[in-house]
Formats: sequence, C-alpha cells, structure tokens
Amino acid sequence: MQISSRFTIGTHVLIMIALQGEKTKVTSDFLAGSVGVNPVIIRKTLSQLKKAGLIHVARGTGGAELAKAADEISLLDIYQAVECLGSTGQLFGFHEHPNPACPIGNSIHDVLDGKLEEIQLAMEKEMAQISLEQVVKEAKMKMEVAS
Repeated sequence: MQISSRFTIGTHVLIMIALQGEKTKVTSDFLAGSVGVNPVIIRKTLSQLKKAGLIHVARGTGGAELAKAADEISLLDIYQAVECLGSTGQLFGFHEHPNPACPIGNSIHDVLDGKLEEIQLAMEKEMAQISLEQVVKEAKMKMEVAS
C-alpha cells in the first residue's frame, strides 16, 4: 500500500510558498511548474491547505502565502489537511466482508486492528515532531549547495 502523493505535493507547495512567497507571486501555475503536475491539482491542494488554515490565497490577482509561521506547521498538519482518510480517520483500509465462517476471516480484525492503529499513531507522532520550518531550512541548504 502506498500513501497518495497528496502529502508530498502539499509539502512541496508549502516549501515553495515559504521560500518564494516574498520574492514572487506564488500562483498555481508557478507551483505546478515546480511540482510537475497540472495546475488543477495544485488548486485543489491549495484549497485544502487554505481550508486547514495553513495558507491564505489572494483572490483575483492570485498568490498564496503562509497563514502561520513555518515553525507552527507540522508535517502532521499538512498530512491531515490533504490526505483523505475518510469518515473513519484510519490510514489503513480494511476489506469490508471477511468470511465469518473462516477461522482467519472471523478473527482478522482482532488480530490486526490494534496493530494498525499503533502504526498510524506512531507515524503521526513522528510527523508532528517535524516542522515545515525544518524542511524549508533543509531545502534551502540543498538549493545553496546546488548553485
């Protein structure tokens, strides 16, 4: 199973806004060029980030800026803003109808549910400890080395 690219796109977008926002107008077309996706995907991502209170988007002239300081935004905030975990809020989906007549099917939820919840909580705990500011600083260092 693979987590969708929404999280990495959202993080890429926020790094771009943090690093380029004061120098240039950060539009969906500008971001799409960096991310390498259609501007429609960027606009959806921007909408999700805005709804989560992570960015402000200017109407008309366009452009996005951070709504909070980069050290106040965690990777978990980004993940929760853009990933669609559904009504359960669970990272791991479960097949809906295991066979109750099968000894494995009958007990699969008992065997896996708690473990999957622990895995998700551990991932979220790690994500909460990494700020956007940290990844922005690392991106900036990589850019300086490359130039």
